[in-house]
Amino acid sequence: MLKKIATISAISFLSTIAFAQQSPVSPHQPNQAKETQPASKAKKLTRAEFDALIAHPDRVLLIDVRRPDEISSIGGFPVYLSIQIKDLKIHLGEIPKDKLIITVSNHAARASIAADLLAENGFEVAGAIGAQTYETEGGALLKIAVPKPTAEQTSATHAVAATEGK
Repeated sequence: MLKKIATISAISFLSTIAFAQQSPVSPHQPNQAKETQPASKAKKLTRAEFDALIAHPDRVLLIDVRRPDEISSIGGFPVYLSIQIKDLKIHLGEIPKDKLIITVSNHAARASIAADLLAENGFEVAGAIGAQTYETEGGALLKIAVPKPTAEQTSATHAVAATEGK
């Protein structure tokens, strides 16, 4: 038993030394960090590809995975479904499967993750686009105001806050 513990300790010690000797990821070598992350399978759409797809709004569904404050400050597209990336998995059952899906984030990083998740769950995904990338390529974004909560929502929030303090 003592011999097994000594062997396990030696292996752990050698693993620790080997790990410590690896060169750290340098901020000056950004490709090094990217190599450890799997690449998205989602197609990053260009402005022209996106414009061609949304020219047929009856066939596509835009899912914007950004936070509401990002949508209101940066801008977005006229018709979309807003589901933040962190909540997407729990709302899969609410997303129609009869439309071609385009996912949206600021620079298509989160949109690509969302597109992969949707494709893995049987949705037909055209690709991902970044709203800011689209704008940089000459596309126009709409400034969308975040709706103010209704009186009913505000009183419900106050009721919850009041009961949480007790």
